[in-house]
Amino acid sequence: MSFFCNFQSDKCPGPISGNPLNGLCEKVCITATKVFDACMQQTQLSGIVLNITDLVPANPTYPLTFVSARNSVSRGTIQNLLVEPLPERPRAARVRFDVVIPVTVAYTDANGVEGIGVSSVTVSKDVILNVPTASIMPYSVIADVSLVSTLGTYTGENQFTIDCCISIITKVVMDVDLLIPSYGYVAMPPCQDYTEEVCAGFFELPVYPE
Repeated sequence: MSFFCNFQSDKCPGPISGNPLNGLCEKVCITATKVFDACMQQTQLSGIVLNITDLVPANPTYPLTFVSARNSVSRGTIQNLLVEPLPERPRAARVRFDVVIPVTVAYTDANGVEGIGVSSVTVSKDVILNVPTASIMPYSVIADVSLVSTLGTYTGENQFTIDCCISIITKVVMDVDLLIPSYGYVAMPPCQDYTEEVCAGFFELPVYPE
């Protein structure tokens, strides 16, 4: 993160010039989410059936025409999680789960009226990840998701069959207290108001012609 480009201070985020130890003034305890391991899988799926609900506007004129589908949140819901340690690989485990991806579907009805509905896609995953050693605080498995589709057909009442591209980033995480070096509190720059400056060119003209 960097702050307003015209703001100059050694107490603001940005590139470090010179000795990075200059200005360090304390050790700070922060609460953060530590990622112990992560992996990403990208795949193209065909023939995914979406049964949509909560149509807006309600009572469209059928049949519907598919426009697009996209994940409505960036964090999927993990179900049926099973973690099996691998004896032959220290700290490694086989991680199996289903991830439910909420989806927003855009369509047009028979009168050309645009509408949206909601559905979900469930994907099964089976991966190998490193997990932390035993501790009082438990770790969690989470999945960051992205789904997009522009190919689909109307195959039933409020039902589409689509082809989609899906990216899933699986992470083994834990909320922890970390001790890190700090340069102290940040210097917060003032906001710069946006103006159109519609008169700038006019005001720059000479009062009288050359």
